[in-house]
Amino acid sequence: MVLFSLVATHADIDLETVAQLSNGSSGIAASVLSGSPAVSGAVVLATCNRYEIYGEAPNTDDVEAARAALVAQISAKSGLAEPLVSRSFSTRTGPEVTRHLFAVSAGLDSAVVGEREIAGQVRRALITAQHEGTASSGLVRLFQAASKTAKDVGAQTALGSRGLSIVSVALDLATDLSENPDWSAKKVVVFGTGAYAGATMALLRERGCTDVSVFSSSGRAEGFVATRGGTALDADSLRPAVAAADVMIGCSGSDTRVEADELAQVRAGSTQPLIAIDLALTHDFDPAVGELDGVELLTLESVRLAAPQEQAESLAQASGIVKGAAKAFEQEREARSVDSAIVALRRHTMDVLDAEMEKVRARHGCTAAAEEVEFALRRMVKQLLHVPTVRARELAANGQQDDYVAALEALYGITVEQPGTAAPAAGQAECPVDHKGLESA
Repeated sequence: MVLFSLVATHADIDLETVAQLSNGSSGIAASVLSGSPAVSGAVVLATCNRYEIYGEAPNTDDVEAARAALVAQISAKSGLAEPLVSRSFSTRTGPEVTRHLFAVSAGLDSAVVGEREIAGQVRRALITAQHEGTASSGLVRLFQAASKTAKDVGAQTALGSRGLSIVSVALDLATDLSENPDWSAKKVVVFGTGAYAGATMALLRERGCTDVSVFSSSGRAEGFVATRGGTALDADSLRPAVAAADVMIGCSGSDTRVEADELAQVRAGSTQPLIAIDLALTHDFDPAVGELDGVELLTLESVRLAAPQEQAESLAQASGIVKGAAKAFEQEREARSVDSAIVALRRHTMDVLDAEMEKVRARHGCTAAAEEVEFALRRMVKQLLHVPTVRARELAANGQQDDYVAALEALYGITVEQPGTAAPAAGQAECPVDHKGLESA
């Protein structure tokens, strides 16, 4: 089995294109698995500034077909032309996949280096794939190891110790732009009830903001504020809340957005400056609102440009942890790849032994002498298999497991069957996280 990934991030293309690519992302994995035999597993990681698809293919020759199938599905769901979709994604295979995901999960590839929100998003991407039945066992192990690496970076380095996140940097920018930096005096309207909205509410509370209203086009505001505080808004109460707001924060990424003309009408009688923070990849606010008098618009691009650089020493230490963890994962994966070959060799040898023992028993019966012969032969076979087993592990660690499999086929005529890649059901032992309490993560 071969791991591969398609990656589109803020580092390579503009955020508007990332947003367009991610339209319909929730159904991509299931669609491509049902439509292409070249893909045996898929996990989609879609965040505010990246759209990545991690896949598993039966062999190296299938990767290009798998990529083409994914590009076709993304094109169909996003409405973008296939050539544009293809150009937008870089493709990684083998160890590059591991190193990249581990770095992403640890916050090293984020717009705000060292941010901790991405680790939770990586965990949730795997859980979603497990619930949908698209996560192969190889991808489960990959994402499990990525989550562990992120925890190690958080525990062993000072990276992200200041609690930096996309939300916190955005609020810092808003503070700098405000005439009054005191958040306890501000009226805030939050759009959305997802993970970013939850993080936003928590940070607003930390800064002393108590007048927070929440609107959700899906009608989830009541349940959201019941556990996090604030006032739930509906379509009727939204307009006066926005008219009186000092800050409005978009975290929903829904199909409905605040248009510039609409906002101008709502704020027509207000002399209070408004700061609009749009953290949604697909834009909760029309970009033209930034051109309105008295309105300052902050976007993900604003956050990326304003994000501080972490200390070089912490970054180097975190990078070392990621590099070591990726190398260890690849070595373990290579070792796993010869397990089926070792099993096949042992089965072949034991079948020969059992056949010979049947002849001994047919000739001499189940006597003490026959049992002694069997004991001696089994001990000899065990000793004979020791060196081939050790060599299998050594060759796998050096990436030469294919040579070992070819030798078995050439010398003994043994055909090595690759293990299945069926994903464990959600909640089974291979799942790397506790599903309880994820909504508050």
